[in-house]
Amino acid sequence: MMDGVWKPVIILSVFIAAAQCLNCRQCPISLIDTCLFGSEVTCSNANESCYRGQAQFNATESVTLHIRGCLSSRLCGTTINSSLLGADFTSSFQCCTTDLCNGAASVQRPLILALCAAILSALRGLWEL
Repeated sequence: MMDGVWKPVIILSVFIAAAQCLNCRQCPISLIDTCLFGSEVTCSNANESCYRGQAQFNATESVTLHIRGCLSSRLCGTTINSSLLGADFTSSFQCCTTDLCNGAASVQRPLILALCAAILSALRGLWEL
């Protein structure tokens, strides 16, 4: 009799723990959909989702910032109009609920490697002079 009671409780506990441990890519800003200084983050509570968002400044309509991270599920699929330092912008959010589903891969390592290669190349050119 006890086995029949404990199995559902254990299974439910596993699902609750999994819901509270959603991992998402976090990206404070990206250019041309490539994340600069991205990282992986664990969402803080069970009603959060991973999201991909964008903020488009209304005056120019050509400047769009892309961001990613954790977001309250109630904001998923919404569009918000706001302003920052007098500049109006529109933000929209698309959400998903599986680990790393918002796919904001960081370019930190490739960028650092490219910079190191450029510096070494420049130093090598100086040594040959």
